[in-house]
Amino acid sequence: MLTFIRNIVAYTSSRKGAKVTLIAWIMAVLLFTVLAPSAKDYESNSTEGSIAGNTPSEIAQQLEKEQFPSKDGLTALLVFHKKETFSETDKEKFNQLSQWFASENKPENVAKALPYHKFPEHVQAQLFSEDKTTLLFNVTLKEGISTDETHDTLTRISDQVTGLGLDHMQFEITGPAGISADTITLFKNGDFVLMAATVVLIFILLILIYRSPLLAITPLIIAGLVYGVVDRILGMAGKFEWFAVDSSAVSIMLVLLFAVLTDYSLFVFSRYREKLSQIESKYDSMSQAMYHVAEPIFFSGGTIFLAMLTLFATIFEPYHAFAPVFSIAVVIILIAGITLIPSIFALMGRKAFWPFIPKVNNEQEKEHKFWGMIGQFVKKHPAFLAGSLLIVLLIGAFQVPTMNYSFNILKSFPDDMSSRQGFELLENHYPAGELAPVTIILKTEDSIDADSTFLQRVSKLVEKLAAENNVSKVSPDLEPAIIQGEKALPNNFLSEDGNAVKLELTLESNPYEPKALQTLEQLRDKEETLLEASGLSNHFELHYSGQTATQLDVRDMNTRDTIVLFSMVIAFITIVLGFQTRSFLYPILMVGSILLSYVATLGFSWWMFEHWLGYTSISYRLPVYTFVFMIALGIDYNIMLVSRIKEKANELPWNEAVAEGIRLTGGVISSAGLILAATFAVLMTQPLQELFLFGFTMAFGILLDTFIIRGMFFPSILLLTKPKSKQKNSIKHSK
Repeated sequence: MLTFIRNIVAYTSSRKGAKVTLIAWIMAVLLFTVLAPSAKDYESNSTEGSIAGNTPSEIAQQLEKEQFPSKDGLTALLVFHKKETFSETDKEKFNQLSQWFASENKPENVAKALPYHKFPEHVQAQLFSEDKTTLLFNVTLKEGISTDETHDTLTRISDQVTGLGLDHMQFEITGPAGISADTITLFKNGDFVLMAATVVLIFILLILIYRSPLLAITPLIIAGLVYGVVDRILGMAGKFEWFAVDSSAVSIMLVLLFAVLTDYSLFVFSRYREKLSQIESKYDSMSQAMYHVAEPIFFSGGTIFLAMLTLFATIFEPYHAFAPVFSIAVVIILIAGITLIPSIFALMGRKAFWPFIPKVNNEQEKEHKFWGMIGQFVKKHPAFLAGSLLIVLLIGAFQVPTMNYSFNILKSFPDDMSSRQGFELLENHYPAGELAPVTIILKTEDSIDADSTFLQRVSKLVEKLAAENNVSKVSPDLEPAIIQGEKALPNNFLSEDGNAVKLELTLESNPYEPKALQTLEQLRDKEETLLEASGLSNHFELHYSGQTATQLDVRDMNTRDTIVLFSMVIAFITIVLGFQTRSFLYPILMVGSILLSYVATLGFSWWMFEHWLGYTSISYRLPVYTFVFMIALGIDYNIMLVSRIKEKANELPWNEAVAEGIRLTGGVISSAGLILAATFAVLMTQPLQELFLFGFTMAFGILLDTFIIRGMFFPSILLLTKPKSKQKNSIKHSK
């Protein structure tokens, strides 16, 4: 395989091959642009479900649809709030709003709304919060409408509220429909802003680091060409329904693409400049440079690709949706790394480095004085450095068990978003559990005879459920039906085919908090006990749906996927590094150092989030996303460093080889790390808290990995655990 890769780079570095390669890439971009759609045309948002749709909450939701069919779609919760109690004029305007929803003038995508105007005054009064400062008004949209239609419908409702003169009070729209509409607002033109910020930041950093305009703009041109191909391939995937093109995956892929291609460009032209000072021909110089760089780039891309492939083993839809998007992107990036990058730099030659054009001379210029000093310090004090840095990193790692995770997506929205503000108003003015009650489906394969005996048993089940800890109430009240018979059955209680009963459970705690998840988990575990104590036969099953049930399944899927991903990524990358280094020890040290870097990053980041930014919890997804990207991208620098050390060990003692490896790679790795950290830091400009924290954690982790782990800790470990063959080599040279 390596022979094949080296043959490719030998061709793409040649006089003819470089021209053919560049023309082929330009033609590919033009053809894809003309013939294929953009990924943006077919982007979608992943749901918080499983890829198979077989979690307990999803089964319960499907049962509810089958047994209690409805044409209702998403629910919008209209929240009105004043600092003082509502006036009679306000209440009259609420009547007018309710009448508008019942008229022909309402938006066509509204299925039904709370018939507030039909209720007597004492019933209307019950709809207000206990302090009479807040009103919750339910509106149900039609099933199957698009997110754009949802957004437009809620905009019309907002305009009507303003037109009725209700804009003197706080008005927010939350609930599933409000969240959907706000998501569109959040990410409108988000990819363009992200790309522009990434490009500008990379260009500025490259100018500052290398002081060459051509070196600064060339990686961006390369990334632009590659993005043109990746974007259209994803567009075709969306058009022909090969897989769902997740919008979040596309956004983060954009950052990854520019960052990795810039890294590879830095690796190539740093070695290219070195060869240009030794060889006159720009094509021969590139051929020699790529002979040494091709293997690290190939194995680097291979490890990233394997890390992304492991996402196919996940069952949580948002994780699984990243797999095809990133796998395709990484393959194209890797192809570009061994074809497009060397061809462009070979054609540019020495002019690429203007105004600091390298010239052929007999003595290689000594560069990277800073990293040369670091290399000498590491060589002299490996035990001190390894020990002291290990203590610091372990301090960060010990913070990880104190991390708190949130399963409430609204906590990731900006503070000023309507859906979040509306939800928080409801939290503050209504009982917490009423925000998202749990639906219970009592299901049997037999036909239910809703006689008094059966109703008494269900009533006893209701009592047992209501007696559980953290349960506020369970409805409906079946006493009238027990006394009067089936004619008094509550609405929507018995399914049309008579095989299921529907109940509603309201929790005392916030339905998104860990206490609520724990309560529902306990109820699932007690299913047999509850049914038996209620006198219901073993032919019945209890199914729970709703937001709490969904988040409980999300938590379980996240735990399962975390274990699977961590195990597979570590195993695959260790095996690949074994092939690349032809060693048993190196892969263990390389993976071990990056794992230590990961847990330290997570711990230190959490400490800063909690004590500096005031967060009480973070998204449950953050550790998984950070792990996959830190491990996959951090290995790049390990591979580059070890490759150079092994190369130098053929001519120098092991201690000198390590020091020289630090000197020669320190500059390019630190430059690449700065740029990679900066590109992930761009995510901090995005409005979602989850992306902000992910961008911060990745930027911090990459800087820690680049300067501390790769610059000092890992080389110190290499010196302390040097292979016996290298020890002999060291003795031979010292003699």
